[in-house]
Amino acid sequence: MSPRAPLALLLLLAACATPQQRCINSVTRDLQVVNDLITQSEINLARGYGTVQQTTVVPTVQPCGGNIPVRQPNGSVQWVYVPQNCWVDEAVTTTRPIAIDLDAEKQKLAQLRKQQTRLNKQAAPAVAQCKALYPE
Repeated sequence: MSPRAPLALLLLLAACATPQQRCINSVTRDLQVVNDLITQSEINLARGYGTVQQTTVVPTVQPCGGNIPVRQPNGSVQWVYVPQNCWVDEAVTTTRPIAIDLDAEKQKLAQLRKQQTRLNKQAAPAVAQCKALYPE
């Protein structure tokens, strides 16, 4: 999963969230990031390797014809479709495996879990305040 994917999903969901949900999302943003990092770290450890997404631009040919005016013998103009092909740059994202230090990944996961615990404790009063301000 792209590092930007959780943020994009969060922004998409925030657009249709209730005021209480938006408030809670804003006060738990760091916690949500840490939760995503924990999930990714657990997946890496279970799989035994990490992944990285790489985006490259690939030129592709696509149809892009258009209408051109053609003067008729009687002086009138007729529009005629002329098929053409155009080069278009297309972004292609691929995921490839990368080696990771499993011991370092385990240490990172332990640190993230400590951070998660700390952020949960910090967020609890703010979440309660959001619920009080915006009851559902």
